[in-house]
Amino acid sequence: MILTDLLERNAAHFADEVALVEINPAEKETRRMTWREFELVEPNISAPYYRREITWRVFEEKANRFAGALTARGIHKGDRVAVLLMNCIEWLPIYFGILKTGAVAVPLNFRYTAEEIKYCLGLAEVHALVFGPEFIGRVEEIAESVSRGRLLIYAGPGCPTFAEDYADMTAEQPSVFHGPFLTEDDDAAIYFSSGTTGFPKAILHAHRALMHAAVVEQKHHGQTRDDVFLCIPPLYHTGAKMHWFGSLYAGSRAVILKGTSPETILRAVSEERCTIVWLLVPWAQDILGALDRGELKLSDYHLDQWRLMHIGAQPVPKSLIHHWLTYFPHHAYDTNYGLSESIGPGAVHLGVENVDKVGAIGKPGYGWETMIVDEHDEPVKRGDVGELCLRGPGVMKCYYNDPAATKEALRDGWLHTGDMATEDEDGFIFLVDRKKDVIITGGENIYPVQIEDFMSGFDKIKDVAVIGLPDPRLGEIAVAIVELKPGVSCTEKEVNDFCMDLPRYKRPRRIIFADVPRNPTGKIEKPLLRRRYGGENLVATQNNG
Repeated sequence: MILTDLLERNAAHFADEVALVEINPAEKETRRMTWREFELVEPNISAPYYRREITWRVFEEKANRFAGALTARGIHKGDRVAVLLMNCIEWLPIYFGILKTGAVAVPLNFRYTAEEIKYCLGLAEVHALVFGPEFIGRVEEIAESVSRGRLLIYAGPGCPTFAEDYADMTAEQPSVFHGPFLTEDDDAAIYFSSGTTGFPKAILHAHRALMHAAVVEQKHHGQTRDDVFLCIPPLYHTGAKMHWFGSLYAGSRAVILKGTSPETILRAVSEERCTIVWLLVPWAQDILGALDRGELKLSDYHLDQWRLMHIGAQPVPKSLIHHWLTYFPHHAYDTNYGLSESIGPGAVHLGVENVDKVGAIGKPGYGWETMIVDEHDEPVKRGDVGELCLRGPGVMKCYYNDPAATKEALRDGWLHTGDMATEDEDGFIFLVDRKKDVIITGGENIYPVQIEDFMSGFDKIKDVAVIGLPDPRLGEIAVAIVELKPGVSCTEKEVNDFCMDLPRYKRPRRIIFADVPRNPTGKIEKPLLRRRYGGENLVATQNNG
């Protein structure tokens, strides 16, 4: 079975049940749209309506029509079709239409510049690009060079002259599509790495990996047809989509929310009766901050049905979860670890029954194996720090068009993640940092995540990032970029005093009060911080205690 089989099954058995809902809180119109109304405004997938929905039958039909349109224009099995859209109700039908043709779906980060889009289209050898209204300017910049031998498809109002109109392409296509025979071993998708260390790598996955992601998500979080998943993160990323795959597997409804404010999230959970919400750390922090300040009151919302809050994409401070459970004591909590090379979340997960182990990323996920190794790829002793390696059906096939990087990452059947980790006596894995982010100061290894986790316990700090910067005597020093909670004042001395409980060599030598930049998947953009502050004439803050 492959992923498109699940969609066909849901369309057959749950045809008239709602599959997807899109909510755009920026709009004031709150009435529900009928499908006929939706069809009438389909050329504008950013239509000014607060709420839109489609059933499983319509989801399947729209995917079939797009598959037919692609095939009619010469897209075949093995070709690559890129998707550059903001989250919307059309995103997933377009994705599945690509898969149905046997082509490889290539989601693109909506933050890419024109040059980055051009680079990724070239690296993945893309045959067609589907883009939305937010990207007209960027695509137009490169249209002349990228349109040679490449189909440009525009999904939105006012189609530019250099592209074909998605609505026109699909309007006359039949609602049934008979595509090529596909197996689990066929190529399915290319996802790009976060690109935090330079231009991103193209990560190729087979259908087997996508299907495994769906099974893993359902096994870990027990989705049933009664669940409603709130999808907030960008769908181009493996995290959001692979968590939604659990809803696909269960045949349950999902809500695509365009907006991340605390009020927007709680309102969506309340009005749509959402039961499962996946958050990034900053969003959870914002919700807690709004509740602490009295800007939001839980009594204003219907939240009794909300059963699970889980977080992934970056290390989660223990203090955040303990704080969360004071407001939501009935919530099950889970954290998920994965990376695009392992088809997103679930390679390691805490497990809802292990809230007492908050701080760990957990144990190997369903169908996964883990190993922590030293620089010679030998397993380390339990309790020692080494590189986390993964093995399972969700590991990538390769870095597309990059055999050297593939050889470095895939060795003897194991995916080397670049994340440094340790395992406790109970078999729970704790991340200590990225291999490239380890700070060596005076010959001692410092793992920034450990310092960040400690400092996040200071009640005046909203977010913190620790980076290593050059020092003529120690080689590197730890520098903490501290983002304070809104309306809070704090001095450098207060932060240093709080850090006195850290071992002396781990205490930050300098404190910088500034915003902590994170990418759309919640990861701290440490290369940006190193560039931003590395050129300064740093004078270490004395923190000798």
